[in-house]
Amino acid sequence: MWKGVYPAVTTKFKPDGSLDHDEMARSFSLQLDAGCDGLIVCGSLGEGPMLSHAERIEVLDVALAVAGTKPVLMTVADASTQASCSLARAAQKSGAAGLMVVPSMVYHTDERETVATLKAVAAAGDLPVMIYSNRLAYRVDVTHSMLETLAGDDHFVAIKESSDDIRRTTEILNAFGERYDVLTGVDNLAFEALTVGAHGWVAGLCCAFPAETVAIYKLVKAGRYDEALVIYRWFRPLLDLDVSTYLVQNIKLVEAIAADSNDRVRMPRMAHEGERRSQIESLVKRSLDTRPALPSDLHLL
Repeated sequence: MWKGVYPAVTTKFKPDGSLDHDEMARSFSLQLDAGCDGLIVCGSLGEGPMLSHAERIEVLDVALAVAGTKPVLMTVADASTQASCSLARAAQKSGAAGLMVVPSMVYHTDERETVATLKAVAAAGDLPVMIYSNRLAYRVDVTHSMLETLAGDDHFVAIKESSDDIRRTTEILNAFGERYDVLTGVDNLAFEALTVGAHGWVAGLCCAFPAETVAIYKLVKAGRYDEALVIYRWFRPLLDLDVSTYLVQNIKLVEAIAADSNDRVRMPRMAHEGERRSQIESLVKRSLDTRPALPSDLHLL
């Protein structure tokens, strides 16, 4: 159902902290025009937990307005299952194509609680669900046995695999075949995951460099690994910025430089300054200076 490149888009703010609908529409359109297969809104990159439910639906509506026939997924990530169910229902009402669901944000659920929460949110939204498994950031691991239990529920169609263990992709595919679409959620493991069979890439630095992200995916799927690897090796220092406590500030700063956007964030996050900002600015400028040419036949893949 969800194969290809799905950027986890950033949420844009005006100087007064309110949502910047126009800049979001422009940024989201850049992703789609570059060949991305859909959008995922209000995740960690989209600062979802820092937004009210009403604001999250606003962001969703902006994405839906520019996405046309391409799917837009709402990230559901709240402290309580009750709140997650409420957001899932609101997203379904607004026209989301699906949900990307984080089992628990604050309390670290056990296996029984994780499965029950995912099932409750899926039932509330009555939409296809991508399970977001990220044991590092959220300390809740959606394990093989949980996927086995959830396989009997048709709402669950995909998994964003962010365990940071590249073996997981093969293990899921070996165990479940094509039951779940497996999308890698770790930017600097994307080439590795795609080459062992991942169906897609939930991408972060794609927000600033969508054409390169799409090129890597298309070339891998066409079996043109050497060409994909040249781009990936160039991209790797930037992709490393996705694996950080400061991933939101990192990627928004890259967007500000490479995509003519801005790096406004919502507190408690604060935009980079000083040495950290200078390091990222230097990295982006070096990357732009050495940006590889993309194959001319990508549009045919």
